[in-house]
Amino acid sequence: MKVNSPHQHRFLVKGGIPLKGQVRVSGSKNAILPILAAALLTDEPVTLANVPDIADVHTMQGILDFLGVKTEFKSPLFKIHAKTVSDKEIPHELVSRLRASILLLAPLLVRNKRARLAFPGGCVLGKRPVDAHLKALQALGAEVVEDRETLHLCATVGTRHTLSLRGANFVMTEASVTATENAVIAAVLARGATTIRFAACEPHVQDLCHFLNAMGAHISGIGTHMLEITGVDRLHGADYSVTSDYLEAGTLVLAAAITGGDVEVLNVAPHHLDVFWQKLSEAGVRFTLGKNSVHVFPSQDLRAIRLQTAVFPSFPTDLQAQFATLLTQAKGTSFIFETLFDGRLQYLYELEQMGAGFKILNPYQAEIIGPARLKGASVASCDIRAGAAILLAALAAKGQTEISHVYYIDRGYERLDEKLVTLGAKIKRLA
Repeated sequence: MKVNSPHQHRFLVKGGIPLKGQVRVSGSKNAILPILAAALLTDEPVTLANVPDIADVHTMQGILDFLGVKTEFKSPLFKIHAKTVSDKEIPHELVSRLRASILLLAPLLVRNKRARLAFPGGCVLGKRPVDAHLKALQALGAEVVEDRETLHLCATVGTRHTLSLRGANFVMTEASVTATENAVIAAVLARGATTIRFAACEPHVQDLCHFLNAMGAHISGIGTHMLEITGVDRLHGADYSVTSDYLEAGTLVLAAAITGGDVEVLNVAPHHLDVFWQKLSEAGVRFTLGKNSVHVFPSQDLRAIRLQTAVFPSFPTDLQAQFATLLTQAKGTSFIFETLFDGRLQYLYELEQMGAGFKILNPYQAEIIGPARLKGASVASCDIRAGAAILLAALAAKGQTEISHVYYIDRGYERLDEKLVTLGAKIKRLA
């Protein structure tokens, strides 16, 4: 009997049902991937807790297995032992589905004195060059080998038999999250001190730094745009619990709000979402924050607002599409300004099929005209966060919605459909 690939899975969603109950947020997708890469820096065992059981984690595990690293994943625990790390070029078929595979540049450079991998894939969100990664690693002493087909770096500082990286004082060319993470991973074992200015400081960057410190690194300035790192000779193994996913938390909160639901979201770090809470309040959503939770209450008369993304601690780009979906139900015209990616507004064309009204002003700006009477339709995910946004629209729509390409959602969210079903949503997964 032929079994369909997960890439062919679809959701059938019956909308118009207010969500109700409690739901728990999983570990952070954007934190676990750099942490798995950083675990290659030690030849001792590492045990990670609160790891989300998502497609991207399994893809990264496959790459680590290819490199000869011992791994065991029984959610929520991930055990990794990089006693040896193979010096092999990572082929396109392994990295093409995962943009975060670029995070292997730094640990492979440190462990093997060179790194070779095909250009990474993942979600297509406008132009996502690798220059910020290369310039940061070059500042630490890496040499980029000219190669049109692969990313190829070598450590060049020192004698032929003691190749290593050196500490440096440099400014990131942009506040790129993954480029900052590569720079930090490379710097913790570099000789001497490193200062990284204009560093990204998102919660997942902070979590990577805390993990590295747990292994014996010396990183200060965590949570700011300037990181100071004193290189150490070696790192040891560690047991570490991954932070909760603030992007999943925001998505679940918006799911409750768009359905007029009464939902308590647990395992939340409220301080990761300060501007999100401000915008939610501006839009007329009723909620209360606890120490590690948020309670969303049924809300009426949602209001149009202006929403602009930026680097942390401003409004996160990875919640823009979901919040814009909520704004389709707000009275008036909302303004969306996506400052980071020029391909991030494509989901609006899918929402248009469901009855949303909007006007795209340019690749970065759009107006959302509400309130719209959303209706069921056949639509598709085009990236992780767009898929979540379309799912939220389906929860609020009248009638039935069929969503294809839900593997994007599975890449970034742990059983999001099942969590929503526990809150009363009517969602069927079709293989």
